[in-house]
Amino acid sequence: MTCPICNRPTRTEYRPFCSRRCADVDLGRWLTGAYAVPSTDPEDLEEALEATEKAQEKPH
Repeated sequence: MTCPICNRPTRTEYRPFCSRRCADVDLGRWLTGAYAVPSTDPEDLEEALEATEKAQEKPH
């Protein structure tokens, strides 16, 4: 397995990374928003609340 940041071989203590530096680079990317998990939630809070209420009203 190679490090997803620099492609060097991983080290057990930092898996899936090769070093603390690469682990920190990855964390920094998450914290700055460089990585993002896609969402299908509405941008508008009121729309999100309405969608939740409608979903709860539907019979299971």
